[in-house]
Amino acid sequence: MLLNGCGSGNNRVLEEVSEQVYTVEPGANISIRNHDGAILVYGSDANEVRVRSLKKAYSHERLNQIAIDVSAKPGALSVTAKTPAQPKWAFSDHSGTVECTIVVPATATISALDLNAGEVLVDSMRGPVHARLNDGRIVARNCFTNLDLTVNRGTLALSYDWWQDENFSAQATMIQGNAWIWLPTEAVFHLLAHAAEGKIANDFNNLPVSAASSGSEMKVDQIVNGGGSATINVRVKKGNIKIAEANP
Repeated sequence: MLLNGCGSGNNRVLEEVSEQVYTVEPGANISIRNHDGAILVYGSDANEVRVRSLKKAYSHERLNQIAIDVSAKPGALSVTAKTPAQPKWAFSDHSGTVECTIVVPATATISALDLNAGEVLVDSMRGPVHARLNDGRIVARNCFTNLDLTVNRGTLALSYDWWQDENFSAQATMIQGNAWIWLPTEAVFHLLAHAAEGKIANDFNNLPVSAASSGSEMKVDQIVNGGGSATINVRVKKGNIKIAEANP
């Protein structure tokens, strides 16, 4: 555990780092919850879960009130970052964030990944992932698996540096904000995109983007490079979608 501070006076940020390792099965069920900060998940070949938490606050009192609860049992593991309730007084200490960096077996199931505000990253997973973010940015990278990503407000990025012709579905839903999808030129998939109030830009323009008669709604339903077993489905209620052809 490491405790240090940066800055000066009442504005200095106190930090506390802790790291724990748990042995789990390759297909373990994992849930992660945090309020403010970040959740960064990386898939690996090891049959273990490595949890590194970085707590930040402006006072020792607030820092000590932040707790990282890990519950491990056969076949399942949960990580919950608990922050103190925000005080009502205007000049009270409202600080308290947690950055959770978690390395899991790539074939594990992320049954719940919930963050209120901040950043979510999911990298190199092969097991199903269900992630929810209220406000901020969510990034999924090189996850050839069934993805279910939801953002209420912010930005969403889904990217693949290479392509594997496998049976999976990436579902991304955003209420308000912009979504970017990066796919290699040789990607073979069924593309579904829907912007209820916004625009769609599509580099894989084998077929034109279809616009609804209302003028504000745009849709894409397209088989790219002959189709295949993968489906990319992106829906934005208010915002734009960019599907980019990007070579590694």
